[in-house]
Amino acid sequence: MIKNGSTKVRNKYGFSRLFVFKSLILPRFTRFAAYLMRIFQEVGPLKNYLNHQRSQGKSIGLVPTMGALHMGHMALLKEAKHQNDLVICSIYVNPIQFNNPSDFKKYPRDFDDDYEILRSWDCDGAFVPNDKDIYPNPPSIQLSFGNFENQMEATHRPGHFNGVGLVVIKLLNLLKPNTAYFGQKDWQQYIIIRQLIKELFMEVEVKWVSTQREPTGLAVSSRNKRLSKVQKDRANIFY
Repeated sequence: MIKNGSTKVRNKYGFSRLFVFKSLILPRFTRFAAYLMRIFQEVGPLKNYLNHQRSQGKSIGLVPTMGALHMGHMALLKEAKHQNDLVICSIYVNPIQFNNPSDFKKYPRDFDDDYEILRSWDCDGAFVPNDKDIYPNPPSIQLSFGNFENQMEATHRPGHFNGVGLVVIKLLNLLKPNTAYFGQKDWQQYIIIRQLIKELFMEVEVKWVSTQREPTGLAVSSRNKRLSKVQKDRANIFY
């Protein structure tokens, strides 16, 4: 019933709707919302959110990925969650680190699965930019890593180290995390990122997390999804 001059609406049991909302619905919604993960597709809202969190004294951990998440990424998230108040996982398949267009096109992508994995690990937010967010204009800067440009992976993937270096600098400058987490599986990537951080005096701590392996010993990798069983068995030679 509604009484004159009153905004309270009561049901047949005599409870106001406001009472029902505050006592029954709101607590359940709050508990449900705690399991939700923020997804940022644009830089502006993400920066505003992180600035607000920093103003409250919260530390921020960044786990940069190209998606197709696996237990190696989960090890990074676990470490980041343990050491920070807030953890953001970026998912971006960086085009300029691929010298082979076919390799870029075939790189595994499944954001729905990635979202469920991140949510199950209580990741606070996912940054899923498009190319225009990361490269508003074609990059004009070229990074050189000295002797590494003529060794190992660089001899087979020209421009790869430059592409990795540029996107890492961009992500670190955009998000300004306290700590960023990378896996030791990509050892050559580790070397060039360590060099970048050192030479550019970047105010971020970098943590390296041990390689995660399948029962056969093969290092887990997003690219493993492209291998047949026979190919995966053959790949164990690297271990």
